[in-house]
Amino acid sequence: MIAEKTECNNPLFGRILTAMVTPFTKNGDVDYELAIKLSNYLFENGSDGIVLCGTTGESPTLSWAEQHDLFIAVKGSLDASCKVIVGTGSNCTSEAVEATKKAYDSGADGALVVVPYYNKPPQEGLYKHFSSIAKSAKDLPLMLYNIPGRTGCNLLPDTVKKLMDFSNILSIKAASGRIEEVTELRAICGSKLSVYSGDDSLLLPMLSVGAVGVVSVASHLVGLQLKEMIHSFQSGEISNALAIHEKLQPLFKALFMTTNPIPIKAALELSGWDVGKPRSPLSPLTNDMKKQLSFILKSLQ
Repeated sequence: MIAEKTECNNPLFGRILTAMVTPFTKNGDVDYELAIKLSNYLFENGSDGIVLCGTTGESPTLSWAEQHDLFIAVKGSLDASCKVIVGTGSNCTSEAVEATKKAYDSGADGALVVVPYYNKPPQEGLYKHFSSIAKSAKDLPLMLYNIPGRTGCNLLPDTVKKLMDFSNILSIKAASGRIEEVTELRAICGSKLSVYSGDDSLLLPMLSVGAVGVVSVASHLVGLQLKEMIHSFQSGEISNALAIHEKLQPLFKALFMTTNPIPIKAALELSGWDVGKPRSPLSPLTNDMKKQLSFILKSLQ
């Protein structure tokens, strides 16, 4: 049976979803063993769920076979209460449909489907694209992913509203960089659409206008602090939530000093997780940037 649409105070996937990096060996192969260890560490340190094969997971340079094998390895290792959402988006509708079908058949808890990139479809094209995915996904919950800075295309609230006719379109990752996006979505879609912040630095202000949680990069490092911040906000302890938000801002900014996931991979290395270099065409963090990042990490200890 299809999962019912959830009110914003009870989001389907939880509050903190870590957009997990994909670890690579020194030879550049996916390190499945380390991915298992990292995902379990994240679950034990604040994450309610893991998002695999998203932007932070370097999906553009992973083969579909690697993505499937990574999901099988991670999902099979985690406690059943930890949601595993897998990125199945593509700028080719048929590819996205097939990947989402495979995620459903493999037992994923949800699929993250990004707005098609580069080909810049109009809103009608976006509607047909996501409709095809929703129809093929059966009762697999879907999270739309709007990140116009990466895709060159903006999914408008009116189109999201139309897509909510599909009972498995339950949530959206709002990563336009605009707090107003949450308000616009809630105004037209209501509280049954779970809106997740796609930016750690905007989590607290987005919570204040109705977001339910975050798809986070920083939670690799400060998951428990983010959990405390959300709990404080929900409990009315606004001053404590604000204090955490302000304390973590330098880290949030540092993790985007250059293209994600370059900084978070360097930060994990500095924190004892040898997750390997990003795949080409991404390049490792420069030494100067690594020094800045190291200083910020030490200041949070």
